[in-house]
Amino acid sequence: MAELLEILMIVSFGISWPMNLIKALRSRTTKGMSMPFYCLIFFGYICGIISKFVNTSYMAQFSEKWYVLIFYFFNLIMVGSIIFVYFRNKKLDKAAGK
Repeated sequence: MAELLEILMIVSFGISWPMNLIKALRSRTTKGMSMPFYCLIFFGYICGIISKFVNTSYMAQFSEKWYVLIFYFFNLIMVGSIIFVYFRNKKLDKAAGK
């Protein structure tokens, strides 16, 4: 049950990040974006991934539960993409004199 709830949490975030990324791409500005927030979330996903690898119980059943890590990596990639877009938008803001 705990694993199911963890997956539901990660999937919920996984649905939110692409929507946030699309919004950031369309807005073409850093207004409303928070780099410390994104960096903290990115760090949190890295910690979540590492926690799976150091959890001996999880690793003992890795062949059956590998799919959980896919959700973590997907979210990490999404947040990394948002960080990349932040710097793009910051450059656009600077070019526009904002």
